[in-house]
Amino acid sequence: MENIKCLIIGGGPAGYTAAIYASRANLSPVLYEGIQPGGQLTTTTDIENYPGFENGIGGQALMDAMRAQAVRLGADLRRGIVSKADLSSRPFKLTLDSGEEVSAEALIIATGATAKYLGLESETKFRGMGVSACATCDGFFYRNRNVAVVGGGDTACEEASYLANICKKVYMIVRRDVLRASQAMQDRVMNTPNIEILWNCNTQEVLGDLSGVTGARLLRKDGEVFDIAIDGFFLAIGHHPNSEVFSEWVRTDGNGYIITDGKTSRTNVEGVFAAGDVQDPLYRQAVTAAASGCRAALDAEKFLNI
Repeated sequence: MENIKCLIIGGGPAGYTAAIYASRANLSPVLYEGIQPGGQLTTTTDIENYPGFENGIGGQALMDAMRAQAVRLGADLRRGIVSKADLSSRPFKLTLDSGEEVSAEALIIATGATAKYLGLESETKFRGMGVSACATCDGFFYRNRNVAVVGGGDTACEEASYLANICKKVYMIVRRDVLRASQAMQDRVMNTPNIEILWNCNTQEVLGDLSGVTGARLLRKDGEVFDIAIDGFFLAIGHHPNSEVFSEWVRTDGNGYIITDGKTSRTNVEGVFAAGDVQDPLYRQAVTAAASGCRAALDAEKFLNI
C-alpha cells in the first residue's frame, strides 16, 4: 500500500490551492481530483470577482491555471474518487473507486458541496447559460434585467435581496404560501419594491433558446400554468456538502458540513483538515475556498513538522 505524506481529496479551488502550498512546503502532496476536476467553477462561464483578473476569466480557465500551477510546483494530481475512509488511526487508510488502497500521514478534505437543483431536463440544458446556483457569482451579468430566484428560506431571501440591487426585477418562486426565512429576511424582501413573490408555484420548465434562458413556465397550486419572462434563473434551495465518506470519523453539523476548530482547518481527528465548501455553509466563494485551502496546507505542514 502506497503511503502518502500529505493527501488532498478534491480538485476545486481549495484542493488546488492546498496542493500549491503543500508543494512549496516540500510535503510531496498527492491530490485525487474526484468526479469533477476543477469543481463547480467549471460550470461557470465568466468569473469577474476573482482578484487579479481585470477583465474576468472563465471558470474552466481559472481552474486549469490553478491545476497547472500545482503540477508545476510538484504536486502529484491523479484522477480518482475516494469511496471509503478509515480515519481511526494514522496513517489513515483510504480506498478509491478503482479498489486501490492508499494511506496518508495527513489528510486534507476539500471535496466541496453540490448545489441542489430541481431535476428538470431544461434546467440542466441551460446550466451556465442563465441557470445558476450562485447569485453572488453570476448576478452581475444580469444587471438591469429580470431574473427569478427559486426558494423560500433565508438563502433565497438573501439572494433575492442581493439581486434586487442589481436587476430590474426579481421574481421569487415559492412553492408554499409562506416563507421559511427568518422574520427579518421576510421583512426585507416584502419591503423591496422590485421583488415580486409568486406564491404556491413550482417550476415546470426553464424556457430558452440558443442565447440562453428567456423565461420559466410555472404551475400554481390551483392548476394555473403561466410563463414569466426572465434572463436569469437562480436556485437557492440549498447545498449538499460532499462529506459522507468521512462523516463516520469527522464531526459535521446537522447539514453535513465538516466542523473545523475556530479559524483553523483542523477537524476533531488529529491530522485531518478540511477546506473549501465542504466546511463552509456561509460564503461558498472561489476566493474563500482558495484561502481555506491555503490554511489547510499550512496547518498540515505544521502538524507534520511537529
